[in-house]
Amino acid sequence: MNQHQLSDNIAKLTCRVSRAAQKNQRAPEAVSILAVSKTRPAEDIRTAAELGLTQFGENYLQEALDKITQLQDLDLCWHFIGPIQSNKTRAIAEHFHWVHSVDRLKIARRLSEQRPLSLDPLQICLQVNISGEPSKSGVSLEALPELAAAVASLPNLQLRGLMAIPAASDDPQVQRRAFRALREAMSELSLPGLDTLSMGMSGDLEAAIAEGASIVRVGTDIFGPRG
Repeated sequence: MNQHQLSDNIAKLTCRVSRAAQKNQRAPEAVSILAVSKTRPAEDIRTAAELGLTQFGENYLQEALDKITQLQDLDLCWHFIGPIQSNKTRAIAEHFHWVHSVDRLKIARRLSEQRPLSLDPLQICLQVNISGEPSKSGVSLEALPELAAAVASLPNLQLRGLMAIPAASDDPQVQRRAFRALREAMSELSLPGLDTLSMGMSGDLEAAIAEGASIVRVGTDIFGPRG
């Protein structure tokens, strides 16, 4: 992707996020843009970094590790946002700063045990199946408090908040209802240090920001449609 197009996309997205924040009496800097860079070449990430983006989200481990190696000269923050298999936890624990897709204690325990002690604690969001879809990953709202308490007690992890991918809808009120449920679920967890709601993507980030998103995960509106 050429630098001019990427620059234009990032400027439009930044303006969109800022407008949504201000409309809801929130500081624009309270909402971070996580550039979802899965399937994108390392050169596109390098260009995006030159344009000011520092946080990148990856879904596929081997692809991500290749890019992390290629871009190790840059000071980037890497987020793992895809499904996690048990045999992938060591590499995730060793190479990422954040994980947004923890939905069971077994995975959290492995990440904690395998996080190198030379690194800061791994920053964790628990993925919640906020719309109760059978096809989606995520802990149920009913099981969330028990999982959150258990993960918060693990030594090499820092539980920061919740992540969700609600059922798709074009209705802003339906979008907001799902994001509100996630915000309320986090507020009911009586745990210290919870400050992150990872919610909202290209199609629904206004609704997410209105309900308190602190990280929006955006791919298409930065890098264009995936080929």
